[in-house]
Amino acid sequence: MTTSSAFEPPPDPARRVLCVGAAVMDTLFRVRSLPTGQGKILPYDMLQIAEGMASSAAFAVVRLGGNASLWGAVGNDATGERIIADLSESGIDTSGMLRVDGARSAVSTILVDDQGERLIVPFYDAGLYETLKPVTREDVSSFDAVLVDVRWPKLALRTLLAAREADRPAILDGDVAGEGVIEMLAPAASHIVFSQPAAERLAGTAELLNVVGLLKRKFEHAFISVTAGENGSFWFDDRTGEIVHLAAPKVRAIDTLAAGDIFHGAFALAVAEGLPIDETMRVSSIAAALKCKVFGGRTGAPTRAEVGGALRDWDVGVCRSTLLSL
Repeated sequence: MTTSSAFEPPPDPARRVLCVGAAVMDTLFRVRSLPTGQGKILPYDMLQIAEGMASSAAFAVVRLGGNASLWGAVGNDATGERIIADLSESGIDTSGMLRVDGARSAVSTILVDDQGERLIVPFYDAGLYETLKPVTREDVSSFDAVLVDVRWPKLALRTLLAAREADRPAILDGDVAGEGVIEMLAPAASHIVFSQPAAERLAGTAELLNVVGLLKRKFEHAFISVTAGENGSFWFDDRTGEIVHLAAPKVRAIDTLAAGDIFHGAFALAVAEGLPIDETMRVSSIAAALKCKVFGGRTGAPTRAEVGGALRDWDVGVCRSTLLSL
């Protein structure tokens, strides 16, 4: 079937989303194929850009017509200044960013091949996340939704708890993290969108319908979803007790870097705007798919008009499965 939603223009005033977590200076190299051993590989394109999970999600919010604020940490160095300047010029409110003396700003080198797959070598200075500011209900009450990643767990936890106290959606980007991080953050979240590797690791199985069911049993208080790249997305429908599978839009992938982050940003904005969950998942899936068509990490994040147009043309593939018990 063809989806009925065209993702209408943003509400007035535009919804505000707070993103908390990673801010990194990425150097992207485009190569014909990823290396399989030692030696030298020559790229044919290159881009340097500030991004990271929370940063790229914030950019997606801006591109889709929302207002995004970013809380993250950089070193008090030239790289940190460049990260903040780059993100600010992209329309993100960076006034809540922390500059840390004695710590180095996060950097990564990323190879992207002609199939859109990537190899990432990141460096995060642990000293970036030693400083921790208090976060109160009042600090987050002006936002319509909060999204945190796993890079700064202690601040993420404080922000999620404050969001729940302020009765705001408290969304967790459940990506692969250090031991115990997801288990610490998940109880404070109202919505958890897992990456497939993180979900399988937590559930102890690779069968995605079982993964969603097991994670729902583990975190029954929250909306549970798993993104699986070209295999689409899965979620537990709290209204019906069914597990829903949404097939991924068909695109020719040029660069999958930041696709999951764009999904999370679109998801957070759609939740902030009060869209039904089925529509929220469709919007997020289309946004992530459109990003994959463009080399350049977060720079491929689509506009609201682009998402709306793609939604009108998308033949949606949806499958529902009923769990035997929860």
